Amino acid sequence: MPSTESYQLLLAAAAACEDKKAEDIRILALDPSESGLTDYFLICNGTNDRQNVAITDEIELRLKREFGTYPNSVEGRREGEWILMDYVDFIVHVFSAEKRAFYGLERMRKSATTISVADLSAELKALIATTRQKTAETTAGLKKVAAKKAAGKKARAKKTATKKPATTRSTGGTTKPGK
Repeated sequence: MPSTESYQLLLAAAAACEDKKAEDIRILALDPSESGLTDYFLICNGTNDRQNVAITDEIELRLKREFGTYPNSVEGRREGEWILMDYVDFIVHVFSAEKRAFYGLERMRKSATTISVADLSAELKALIATTRQKTAETTAGLKKVAAKKAAGKKARAKKTATKKPATTRSTGGTTKPGK
């Protein structure tokens, strides 16, 4: 399962696509048994090559600014017909309408599940809630352990304080325990 940061990055990339008026934005959750490369494809298209470049520029700028993350690689930016951005956990494909229809990534990935931005956002919220619950449980467990340790130390200190201290008496240069 991807991390909360992966979901946040993917949602921010999809929002950047929307802001630059990308068309037919889709997120494909890839079948792990068929794709060892990535977890998701974010696919969209622009109306022309210039818009495609503007979409990828916005994605890159937003993810850099908000998360300090850069793509591992970017291909096709010069031509602008099909631009691919690899963010490891997801890959962004920005097509011209003609290239998207010709290559048909959605058709090639039949086992992939199309998910909406709203569904992905709900998954992120659920993951955050689960993480918070686990953190709270871990914190409570650590507090119990710390409380037990403190109680043990207190009991040992009390036990040591109630013992009669040993006294010593001097016998001409050597020290012997007193009675």
